[in-house]
Amino acid sequence: MDFILPGTIDQLASALRSHRIDLLIVFGFAWKLPASVLAIPRLGALNVHVSMLPKYRGPAPMLWAIRNGDANGGVTVHRMDESFDTGPILAQQDGIPLDDDITWAGYCQHAMPVIKQLLTTSLSLAAAGQPGSPQDESMSSYAGFMEEDFNVVDWSMSAREIHNQVRTHRYMRSQHYPVAKIGTEWRRLIRTSLEPADGLAVDCGTGTLWVIESEPTDSPP
Repeated sequence: MDFILPGTIDQLASALRSHRIDLLIVFGFAWKLPASVLAIPRLGALNVHVSMLPKYRGPAPMLWAIRNGDANGGVTVHRMDESFDTGPILAQQDGIPLDDDITWAGYCQHAMPVIKQLLTTSLSLAAAGQPGSPQDESMSSYAGFMEEDFNVVDWSMSAREIHNQVRTHRYMRSQHYPVAKIGTEWRRLIRTSLEPADGLAVDCGTGTLWVIESEPTDSPP
């Protein structure tokens, strides 16, 4: 299999044209593809997006699902257009559990079989020339990157909000965040619990959070 590592969008377009590809599949690719690239594949371009579009369009759908405390996530395969995550839907599935103690590896165990099945279905639909179903714009929401303040715990927030903040960073495999001041010491929170557990109980703006795994760290800049 050829491996293409373009430096610019223009180089990507040139490389794809030379391969005369039938179908382009995108998963976790950060570049916005222009019409010049999307027009190259004979059967179009498909994107795998880890949300039930049009919910959580954008680069960080999983992070916002965890941050918002969603019990489940979803996966969508859709045709690509010149905007982010707005093209017609070929296949999607909800109900992928977002475990309380979620990790990237644990989520992949739930999600990858679903992605494989949805891609199988979508490849058949694309080969048959199916255009897909338009997204309902009235149901759309955007999931951008986490803001800088999300790296620091504010104990005036609710215990559930802080717990989900810790879960989000755990999923991201953050090495240095989130940080919280406990007494006179700054610590990086690794795991917390909303239920009584072995660890330090901290009263929050609403409710109590148990810090069950943490480590000393520097104060935030």
